[in-house]
Amino acid sequence: QVQLVESGGGWVQAGGSLRLSCAASGHTFSNYRMGWFRQAPGKERDFVATINYSGGRTYYADSVKGRFTISRDNAKNTVYLGMNSLKPEDTAGYYCAAGTRARFPAVGDWEYDYWGQGTQVTVSS
Repeated sequence: QVQLVESGGGWVQAGGSLRLSCAASGHTFSNYRMGWFRQAPGKERDFVATINYSGGRTYYADSVKGRFTISRDNAKNTVYLGMNSLKPEDTAGYYCAAGTRARFPAVGDWEYDYWGQGTQVTVSS
């Protein structure tokens, strides 16, 4: 069992930046591939980014490529999502997820086993 707790969300003006964190506990963090998803009200949960076990491989949704950066610190059991040049359409609840399936990149939410409770990001125009 893995427990995930996100933090770092908030309100920001368009063009601004935020850094989300997701702290993991309960199991060996480096055994898990990590991902970030987001869900806006009335919409489906969408893939944002994923990172492999060591942090050496990353993959992004086209909508955030070049603006967002996923990273991890296995010594701190934490995965991060740096978000720059934020747009109003980035407004959503952001969720981190952990999975052990071998496929990379894993962009479907069914490919992850554990989820955090989410942190809200609101970008105003």
